[in-house]
Amino acid sequence: MLTPLHPVTRKAALLATQAPLPELRSAAAELRARGKGTVVSFSKKVFIPLTTLCRDYCSYCTFRKDPGQPGAHFMTPDEVLVLAERGRQAGCKEALFSLGDQPEKIFPEAREFLRRRGHSRTLDYLAAICELVLEKTGLLPHANPGVMDRDALVRLKDSNVSVGLMLENVSPRLMRDGLPHAKAPDKVPTLRLRTIEEAGKLSIAFTTGILIGIGETIEERIDSLLAIRTLHENYGHIQEVIIQNFRAKPEIRMAAHPEPSLEDMLRTIAMARLILGPHMNAQAPPNLSYDDFPRLLDAGINDWGGISPVTKDFINPEAAWPQIARLQAETESRGFVLRERLALYPEFVHRHEFLSPRVRDRIAEVAGPDGFARDPAHAARV
Repeated sequence: MLTPLHPVTRKAALLATQAPLPELRSAAAELRARGKGTVVSFSKKVFIPLTTLCRDYCSYCTFRKDPGQPGAHFMTPDEVLVLAERGRQAGCKEALFSLGDQPEKIFPEAREFLRRRGHSRTLDYLAAICELVLEKTGLLPHANPGVMDRDALVRLKDSNVSVGLMLENVSPRLMRDGLPHAKAPDKVPTLRLRTIEEAGKLSIAFTTGILIGIGETIEERIDSLLAIRTLHENYGHIQEVIIQNFRAKPEIRMAAHPEPSLEDMLRTIAMARLILGPHMNAQAPPNLSYDDFPRLLDAGINDWGGISPVTKDFINPEAAWPQIARLQAETESRGFVLRERLALYPEFVHRHEFLSPRVRDRIAEVAGPDGFARDPAHAARV
């Protein structure tokens, strides 16, 4: 038996699918202008794939590996520091940590790696590494480790300027046999929602978002955006919502699954802006739209996400980030101003309850009075 759609969901779904795209884009762009003016931001980052081991088997992922597979790896502290230092020398201010979810739960190799370094959980090792990177390089950590409990969030807040977890979708239907999350126990929507809520209770600036094109319905997309909006209304901690599009790759189980069209992407971004309002930071990864990425601005985003001058996108290695010079040229050609931000958005920079003392001290060194990164014109010289 199907659960009746909420009237808000039904109305938004009709708007998303039936409204003329130019009108939808125009409404979203007007709302963005009201809240964000003409500023479009990005973060200059180094991408640190702390471990590719993961206990989840999502049908669209090429990042995760089993022990023994090519690319299966747990980075040592020395390896992390070498990579982080490369980022620092290139002018990066963000250290983005991405890693598999709880590999120690199923892999003895992961447990042994952690044991040798005095940890029982990957989340504890991550926290120690974030502390090390902040102390040794001054880069601001932003960790995306998957589902987190309260204890992990408390420790990560001490060294992380912000934390992230993609909600992806609130529909448990996607966990059924044959669907993308069937073998991914950490993709249970209630677990992910609980993580985001716990971060709100702890006043941690949080990045989340939805993944479109993996078999979800438009109604499920809208329900996911509404869930994010509700969490933010309750806690005021969501700094950024990402609209990410599925891309097919030859080596995944969903290799033959159709990708969402650019129009579908533009419609979803516009609906996200309309649902989330004028003040939310809305992002879409430019590298996943290839040469069409400038058109994403038409639908109401105000951020390009993290761009790295030193590392590839390890989640989507086939999709290179645009050069910052091109990002600036394309952004400015559409009447916007490109500004470099930190891994913490400007509106959170001066909210001390969101920052531990050690993070606050580092923020004071790299943030300008308006909360953006100091010397934003640096992007033009890269």
